[in-house]
Amino acid sequence: MNDARYGTPGLLRPPNRWDFVVLPGLLGLLFLIAWGSHQMTQPYTLGQPLPISLAPSHLPDYALRTTLRMALALASSFLFTFSYATLAAKSRRAERVLIPLLDVLQSVPILGFLSITVAGFLRLFHGSLLGPEAAAVFAIFTSQAWNMAFSFYYSLKMLPKDLVQAADLFGLSPWKRFWKLEVPYAMPSLIWNTMMSVSGGWFFVVASEAITVSHHQVLLPGIGSYIALAIQQRDLTAIGWAILAMLVVILLYDQFAFRPLVAWADKFKVELSQAAEPPSSWFLDLLQRTRLLASVLAYAGGVRERLRGVRLLPRLPRVRLHRRRERRKRPRLRQRGGRWRAYAGLGLLAVTAVGSVLLFTHFVLSEASYGEIGWVFVLGFFTLVRVVVLIFLASLVWVPVGIWIGLRPRVAQRVQPVALVLSAFPANLLFPLAVVLILRFDLNPEIWLSPLMVLGTQWYILFNVIAGASSLSNDLRQAASNLGLRGRLLWKRVLLPAVFPAYLTGGLTASGGAWNASIVAEIVSWGHTTLTATGLGAYIAEETAKGDQRRVVLGIAVMSLYVILFNRLVWKRLYLFAQERMAAE
Repeated sequence: MNDARYGTPGLLRPPNRWDFVVLPGLLGLLFLIAWGSHQMTQPYTLGQPLPISLAPSHLPDYALRTTLRMALALASSFLFTFSYATLAAKSRRAERVLIPLLDVLQSVPILGFLSITVAGFLRLFHGSLLGPEAAAVFAIFTSQAWNMAFSFYYSLKMLPKDLVQAADLFGLSPWKRFWKLEVPYAMPSLIWNTMMSVSGGWFFVVASEAITVSHHQVLLPGIGSYIALAIQQRDLTAIGWAILAMLVVILLYDQFAFRPLVAWADKFKVELSQAAEPPSSWFLDLLQRTRLLASVLAYAGGVRERLRGVRLLPRLPRVRLHRRRERRKRPRLRQRGGRWRAYAGLGLLAVTAVGSVLLFTHFVLSEASYGEIGWVFVLGFFTLVRVVVLIFLASLVWVPVGIWIGLRPRVAQRVQPVALVLSAFPANLLFPLAVVLILRFDLNPEIWLSPLMVLGTQWYILFNVIAGASSLSNDLRQAASNLGLRGRLLWKRVLLPAVFPAYLTGGLTASGGAWNASIVAEIVSWGHTTLTATGLGAYIAEETAKGDQRRVVLGIAVMSLYVILFNRLVWKRLYLFAQERMAAE
């Protein structure tokens, strides 16, 4: 990199005035991270009270602690996404196992993960607050990772063939192909899904920071525990302060993280001409104007490139030739060995699956009868109908809105923080209002409790459609304009096919989130009044309150089965259709 703005690799340039603006902020950020991390590793024993104050002066400290947990969960989600989704996209054998497993993980309630993992983390970090902190981070991770993994996986499956052929022509190694082609191509959609995942994580902050273990409640200092205590004490003023703190945090990471990422990812769009109004970010412009920071990044990039060329051992051509000859002499033996290993792996997987089914059947039938199991499947059908209807209605609303926003970068920049705030707002805070309205107007809970299932998950559709529309190449838009496509024909031939793959990712994650939200949306309480809608979510919630683990496992298993079958029969076929008919070439 010999650009005069960045300097030459290996030469650090003196700072300019922009460095003196950015560097103090970076040093302050590092100090806050170090201080917050130190607070997370304090000594702790189960049962020791962690005082939480509802005084607004403590909210900055609580906001920092919550932000650190969400940042750690996000970093773990990226590692999971790049490894898990890449393996599923590039290996057919792994894909047959990993994608159905991802469907199951997406359908398992977040509180189910939390109840299973808390005890393990407490034993792993015995005597330290890091145990509950790790459990909270893992709970937030489970609310972020599945959506990001689905997004990256389907972006890799929709990779244009001409780009793959170009990578083969240039002889890119798998490592370079991943970072030079696959990650950049998936980056626009991945960033928007990351925003949705972070915003969706706020919904589970309350549950992750207010943990109950062995009849002991652990309130980790944070905005979630602040809200839990405010709800417990019915302090509406404190809830208002917590919402204000959430709003400030969301606006900060929108300006300093997501908006720069959206502007930076715009360069990865597959097009020959640039749009008239590309997205912009004042913070990204500020970073690009620095001299010392830019030269440090350039120096780090130069060192990384030089390290890639370092070989710890010399090449051994004779050994390689000898191996090639062995392969030529005994290809059938290798093929037979590979087949036997594949058969052995499939056999082991089948035995494990059969054993798991038998153990599950014995575990459940010790308490539940066949008639009750059949009734649980009927309850799952009721919830399935709600999910399908709600996703359909949400799609009718947010697909046109998302396309309109995504085609206008300036509008997208203005809408982005608003959408982040709305998607991050804990929808369960609106449940008491729903109870009051249903009772006030004598409405049917079977119908009017259903919209609560999509209050938080509908944003997956909007964010993915915005990502798909913003990734639409300017070349295609100009071609449609030159051909005179207008109105309905433009939507049918260009816009809807262009955003369809991105919509599928949003629809799939939204449906999985709706199944998850049914546990808290099909049975709602306010004071001494409880409203219940017939469905699988209400069944799981009621059995969880009773402490009946066998019936809770039965309900989660039936829910996972419904999610897997629906994804296989509907979403998977739609993805194959999009991959064959609507992939960019």
